[in-house]
Amino acid sequence: MSALLSNSGAKWDESGCFYVCIGLPGVRDCYAGVAWWGPRKELLHAIREAVVEKPDDYRTVVAKLKKNGLQISDNERLKRTPRGFENVTDSDLLDAIRNRHFAVRMDIDPETITRADLADRLVELAEHSRPMIDWIKKIEGTVPQTSE
Repeated sequence: MSALLSNSGAKWDESGCFYVCIGLPGVRDCYAGVAWWGPRKELLHAIREAVVEKPDDYRTVVAKLKKNGLQISDNERLKRTPRGFENVTDSDLLDAIRNRHFAVRMDIDPETITRADLADRLVELAEHSRPMIDWIKKIEGTVPQTSE
């Protein structure tokens, strides 16, 4: 069972989403996440530029997430550096600009999915994700919207 919440109500909303997946033990993971999964190319490029142009801002986001027990996922990270970013040499910045998605994830122990505090833990994940949310929302505001 899974649920996805987004600003528009669409799956994998352009403006990020909150996702919960409840699986059966041994069959599918149980987890929740906050993600910009496969953002449109203009937004992804703007995020990558922000990482390079303001590395301290990006590193502050990473440090705050780490303090909250979270990290930006490396799921489906590119093996090569995207065009235009070949001069980046710092390994943490290279990892960031090679990301295709920007997401944080909290694993949920399947044995705890029926506990009364599940909703509180999900809200806490969203709150602890705030540094990434605020950072990407700020970047998003600089990217022209496309008409679809």
